[in-house]
Amino acid sequence: MDFAFDAEQEELRSIARSFLAEHASAARLREAMQTELGYDPQLWKQIGAELGWTAVTIPESYGGLGLGPVELVALLEVMGAELVASPFFASVCLAANALLVGGNETQKQAWLPGIASGDVRATLAFTEANGRWDPSGIEATARAEGSDYVLDGVKTFVPDGHFADLLIVAARDPGSRGDAGVRLFAVPGDHPGIERRALPTVDQTRRQAEIALHGARVPASAALDATDGGAALARTLDLAAIALAAEQVGGAQRCLDMAVSYAKERVQFGRPIGSFQAIKHKCADMMVQVESARSASYYAGCVAAEDGGEMPTIASLAKAYCSDTFFHCAAESLQIHGGVGFTWEYDVHLYFKRAKSSETFLGDPAYHRERVARSIGLA
Repeated sequence: MDFAFDAEQEELRSIARSFLAEHASAARLREAMQTELGYDPQLWKQIGAELGWTAVTIPESYGGLGLGPVELVALLEVMGAELVASPFFASVCLAANALLVGGNETQKQAWLPGIASGDVRATLAFTEANGRWDPSGIEATARAEGSDYVLDGVKTFVPDGHFADLLIVAARDPGSRGDAGVRLFAVPGDHPGIERRALPTVDQTRRQAEIALHGARVPASAALDATDGGAALARTLDLAAIALAAEQVGGAQRCLDMAVSYAKERVQFGRPIGSFQAIKHKCADMMVQVESARSASYYAGCVAAEDGGEMPTIASLAKAYCSDTFFHCAAESLQIHGGVGFTWEYDVHLYFKRAKSSETFLGDPAYHRERVARSIGLA
């Protein structure tokens, strides 16, 4: 299989690199981190309305570009290298995919054009206090009452949930267990009965929130049409895991680049520290891991584009390996920088925090390796 991007995909990456180098500098990232939203609205407008990145995987019939997972992987690798703080991942990789996988035509027409243009900031609210990342961990309930559903429960670690215009909420029929009885609902973020609060996070470049559902009454039309809500959610999470793996590859590559650059400049005992064998070994090991992670990410994107039956296994393989790689490269880069690495003036500590946050987001490596082991009959 040829993992090389074609001319149009390379052009997308080239434009993304140039734009982010000019408009998403580390200084602007630090400014955005201090705001209540956690991102720069002007940058978000440019990403959506001007560049059309939010429309990449949305079909043309809903105002999108009609591209696919490979283009998304290509773009997210570049965005991950810059630690772009925005609602992009929550809106495009979580909420939009949930609508595409499980929504009906009316719901898609109502929400996808807004996501494609960047006017609608959306997210997926499915994790809870039990810390489970699979559909069977959902405890929030959706009780049928007449022509409505009443939602009760608390969602945690919801990316960008404190300001999202649209929430895709996962809940289950009362008394159901496992993956059975799971439903997805498209609910406006300011809907009555919903209480939201931002959570303190280690990684300030990706905000998270708690969503409390206090008897929120929604019409039956809010329920996505997927006949099996658990399967629709699982597929959405597999697609998101592949997207996150691509972002992690970009972050890992930047950590390697920063380590090499610093090792060439930092002089100790009369020569650059990069000339010492121990530092050379660290950088060489990082490079091998990054290239292996890149191959895993690209292959996962190809499998998602072909909609193959092996996608759940490949998604978990990519997420597990890319999580390990990003955190390892961030930690090693921090070590090579020494004490200054965790000071505010240097960017490496921002990547270390993102690496740790991304490692656990959507399931840590142990969780995904267990999924792989079960899929091939080893557990």
